Amino acid sequence: MKSPNFNDVLDAKLRIEPYIHHTPVLTSRSLNEITGNELFFKCENFQRAGAFKFRGASNSVFSLTEAEAKRGVATHSSGNHAQALALAAKIRGIPAYVVMPKNSKKVKIDAVLGYGAEVIFCEPNLASREETLDKVVQQTNAVFIHPYNNNFVIAGQGTAALELLNHTPELDYIIAPVGGGGLLSGTSLTVRSVSDNTKVIAAEPEGADDAKRSLQSNQIVPSINPNTIADGLLTSLGTLTFELIKKYVQDIITVSDVYIIRAMRLIWERMKIVVEPSSAITLGLLLEKKIEIKNKRIGLILSGGNVDLDHLPWNM
Repeated sequence: MKSPNFNDVLDAKLRIEPYIHHTPVLTSRSLNEITGNELFFKCENFQRAGAFKFRGASNSVFSLTEAEAKRGVATHSSGNHAQALALAAKIRGIPAYVVMPKNSKKVKIDAVLGYGAEVIFCEPNLASREETLDKVVQQTNAVFIHPYNNNFVIAGQGTAALELLNHTPELDYIIAPVGGGGLLSGTSLTVRSVSDNTKVIAAEPEGADDAKRSLQSNQIVPSINPNTIADGLLTSLGTLTFELIKKYVQDIITVSDVYIIRAMRLIWERMKIVVEPSSAITLGLLLEKKIEIKNKRIGLILSGGNVDLDHLPWNM
């Protein structure tokens, strides 16, 4: 399958305009001082369903023909994509079937059910996810919407960077998290087309560094037994996302859980906003100083804010 291009991102922008929130870009003088840079936070934690994933999910759902839409949609996801697809399907008035690992966070399961989707539980491994999803698709004939390895999803995620660059031009860097690569590939594709001088860097958990190793070895390295507080960044890259990341991403830098938690707490304390660990990793990259960046204009994508308030990482 051919990778999406920038025209697909522009089409996505028009398609999802009636449904998404145009999320704010916030700044923090104290975080600028701490990092020695001018930071611009694209707050997708304020997106509908609590994460950037609603962009790609709504682009996918509203791209379906009437005949396809009647069959409903299905996916496997432990969290944010599940919620996003459930909400997009609810808005279009079609069924959604979501396969979730049985150890998914209760707050995320409750949200998916709250949007009216049917949840089917599976064992917490990729083989069980895919096997259970295959059965669901056979039984329901629903359209499978992959969480990230899908052109409409990637193009939808790219609209966050497009909004950021329209609001804050002439950025030196944009830092985005990487798990399966939907947000990162959509971001890098958009940045390359809109702002030639802006470099895209990915932040990846140290305990789930398969994307970095994939880039180094020039082939997709599967994510096996990842171990990180950033539970939204556990999956392997997809074939479509990997091709775009190879082409357009400057570097992938790993961040330790210590700095992810430190960054998350700083954002809560200094900016007074709720972000999840998978979001805070972008600031964590700058705090850990594995790469020397000073006196630059940097966009950081805060990917989501779906947090289990009973289990905050600094209390664990």
